[in-house]
Amino acid sequence: MARVKMQILVCGGSGCYGNNSEALIDNLKLELEANALENDVHVIRSGCFGLCSLGPIVKIIPGDVIYTKVTPEDAKEIVTEQIMKNRKVERLLYKDPVTKKSVATETEMTLHKKQLRIVLRNCGIIDPENIEDAIAHDAYEALAKVLTEMKPLDVIKIIKDSGLRGRGGGGFPSGLKWEIAYKNKSEEKYVVCNADEGDPGAFMDRSVLEGDPHAVLEAMVICGYSIEAHKGLIYIRAEYPLAVARLKTAIGQAREYGLLGKNIMGSGFDFDIEIRYGAGAFVCGEETALIHSMEGLRGEPTVKPPFPAESGFRGKPTNVNNVETFACISPIILKGAEWFASIGSEKSKGTKVFALAGKINNVGLIEVPMGTTLREVIYEIGGGIMHGKKFKAAQTGGPSGGCLTEKHLDIPIDFDNLIAAGSMMGSGGLIIMDEDNCMVSVAKFFLEFTVEESCGKCSPCRIGNKRLYELLEHITKGKGTLADLDRLKNMSLVIKDTSLCGLGQSSPNPVLSTLDNFREEYVAHVTAKKCPAGKCKDLMEYFIISANCVGCTACARVCPVGAITGERKEPHLINPAICIKCGSCMGKCKFDAIIIQ
Repeated sequence: MARVKMQILVCGGSGCYGNNSEALIDNLKLELEANALENDVHVIRSGCFGLCSLGPIVKIIPGDVIYTKVTPEDAKEIVTEQIMKNRKVERLLYKDPVTKKSVATETEMTLHKKQLRIVLRNCGIIDPENIEDAIAHDAYEALAKVLTEMKPLDVIKIIKDSGLRGRGGGGFPSGLKWEIAYKNKSEEKYVVCNADEGDPGAFMDRSVLEGDPHAVLEAMVICGYSIEAHKGLIYIRAEYPLAVARLKTAIGQAREYGLLGKNIMGSGFDFDIEIRYGAGAFVCGEETALIHSMEGLRGEPTVKPPFPAESGFRGKPTNVNNVETFACISPIILKGAEWFASIGSEKSKGTKVFALAGKINNVGLIEVPMGTTLREVIYEIGGGIMHGKKFKAAQTGGPSGGCLTEKHLDIPIDFDNLIAAGSMMGSGGLIIMDEDNCMVSVAKFFLEFTVEESCGKCSPCRIGNKRLYELLEHITKGKGTLADLDRLKNMSLVIKDTSLCGLGQSSPNPVLSTLDNFREEYVAHVTAKKCPAGKCKDLMEYFIISANCVGCTACARVCPVGAITGERKEPHLINPAICIKCGSCMGKCKFDAIIIQ
């Protein structure tokens, strides 16, 4: 057999890592050694491929063959069939939920046809722990161009002309933020990367740091040169150990190669980066709270102005951007402002990374041009709703956002259109819900999160959100009234208008958007005392249809509290006063005799 240099890329992102991809890597290496192929075929631990619900993912190069749901036990077959005999392992190929066909490469997948990868350009392609691999894929080329050909204001002009807006949620023009920091003169300035990603269902920034950390480091150096800063800080949650480990490796390698530290690339420019850890406080995603946390203070926001670009870390001019924003910088420098501005919509340029989660077939990371419609994201890229269910809503922007419904399916997704629809872009979490979701419970879930995460500094957020949550809890227990719906709306508007920071100002959004779009569900909860989706336990009652019950006793045997009684071969009964509504009986019944009323 003629030997050919090949690579086996194995996803090393958090999802696949937690699904035993390390054991898979070990087994692949053992199989290659057993067949004397270890020098000709290299196993590479890459970043996230985006196919998170199908991991671990394996990609063979050359050929770009993708395998999904690969287990350590599949290593032998991949080596013997794909590597040695050049025959695809059909059972491991991706099953496209749109075309219903097995496909071998990413280009054949429906979910990739409308994506454009700028931020995720190297994720799943390079070894994130090998700087030479990153350099082979253009890492630090933009930095070389900046340091040798451009002045700080030249760089800022390109970023301004590109139309790049901050991807952390607010959408503030990035070039303008850099310009403000540049104009505030000081001998001491800072560049801060906000990697405190805490939205439920969001994992975009973490995946970029795990899969392509040098993209962020390079951009931070470029930003430092542009605003005349010499120190960079990455604020990241300590609960993201894989991202932290790869950042540490990347920083060490960049220093070793002269890309961080003194006299970078012989240019005379000094810049270094260190990591600061957060303890998982959602409010520290707000830039002033983040800065206080880095200073060793309580993570609480302050009134703006002054903005961090004027007075930030240690009272010095500080530029704060999130991971995704920084990941856009190098391609803009290399390809030009016009190139980036040609992508997306009129006021929202470039692409946006979304973390698709919830009731959708293709759970994972996607990157699409701004202006892509929700319908395209859900049904073409996302592969549609799981189990053929009907789409009900999409929550964008996490606990700070709102829900989009069927009437919003054809609006272009960008900063302004989402706000007009009563939601927001946020950092990029996109949770899909189907007909079985209770929207009152959804609003309660997100509000419970913000109540827990409030720093408590201002009373509208600390007290108001707690009262708002109690009203929702009252409603889901069947104790609400129609007057409570008016209270929900009025209280939400007051909290939005009077809270100190973005957490409180946006926390009532899920309540307001579900009230506007699904008022009939709220009305059903408070008038009929019923949950149309059958999710609120206090409004549910399990009932046995006597005509269907054969008296097999299976339900009675699994009931943990003895709420089901009846003789063998006779219809049974459920005592609602005892029933804890756990659903065990319904799961055991083979005759569709148990229903929820």
